[in-house]
Amino acid sequence: MHRSIERISQKFFNHSNLQQTELDSWHFCDNEIDANECVKLVLEGLKKATSPSLWWFQANNAALPKVGDFNIVTNWAGEAQCIIETTNVVIVPFNEITEEYAELEGEGDKSLEYWKRVHWDYYHRELAGTQFTPSEDMPIVCETFKVVFKNT
Repeated sequence: MHRSIERISQKFFNHSNLQQTELDSWHFCDNEIDANECVKLVLEGLKKATSPSLWWFQANNAALPKVGDFNIVTNWAGEAQCIIETTNVVIVPFNEITEEYAELEGEGDKSLEYWKRVHWDYYHRELAGTQFTPSEDMPIVCETFKVVFKNT
């Protein structure tokens, strides 16, 4: 774990007057270019949502995000960039994602067409080696968030 994780966590909890707890830290995406671009978009206020498949959570025995969760977002190198708070979580079939939601993701040209194309490819990589195969009706965990603390 990069030492910036502990530093941003301590600063955040001191600044917010909340009781300190251990926060999960992670980066977006499955490659360096996209991970670093996505966190840049978050810091610029353009990316306000993320969308792993429900099946990824099931395959990895991972807990679903909940409203009020705080997470440390890092770049690909694991360096803390900001802390986000989950503001909404809904599970939506892939083929029912809306233009409005695609725009919240803030990536590419922010269109639904772009979102579907890049996420379809991503879900194939995300689910490789699991019992799941991407489908038009696969459940997507649509998590919206806000930045509550930036690394300074």
